[in-house]
Amino acid sequence: MGQVISLLVENRTGVLSRVVGLFSQRGYNIESLNVAPALDSDASRITLTTRTDLKGTEQVVKQLNKLVDVIKVTPFDSGTQLIREMALVRVQVSEENRAELLALSEVFRARVIDISPRNCIFELTGQSGKIDAFLENVRAYGIREIHRTGELTLGRGKAGKQKGAFGGQKPK
Repeated sequence: MGQVISLLVENRTGVLSRVVGLFSQRGYNIESLNVAPALDSDASRITLTTRTDLKGTEQVVKQLNKLVDVIKVTPFDSGTQLIREMALVRVQVSEENRAELLALSEVFRARVIDISPRNCIFELTGQSGKIDAFLENVRAYGIREIHRTGELTLGRGKAGKQKGAFGGQKPK
């Protein structure tokens, strides 16, 4: 798992491009990226995952805080935050292996959201490791298609009380 960083940004044209450009300029790859409206309709939440060490994370957070349209930057730690991912997985099935595959899906708490004579689509939510383990177990049946959201996160406890490792609030 990489470093998960959450940004609250003003909902303006070009903000995502500037955020992604900052990572590109510094030679960091973004492994997953999610953007959605925030509670306030004038803002959006960007959640991204990147692989970097502590020093690299500190630098990225400092640079992100300097961007004009960034309201708040929060680097998350899997020990103190809830981090989840969702996946939709289309797996090949036959009459001979259908019951076995459905039993396996119950072990991982994967929901069947569509089933046909030749395919089954599962919805799975959890930590990335759980999804990776499910994929490894169903690989033998024949995975046809995978769509993953990337990691999403919220701090544990009361809203507004959690801060990221580096403060997170942009100075006014």
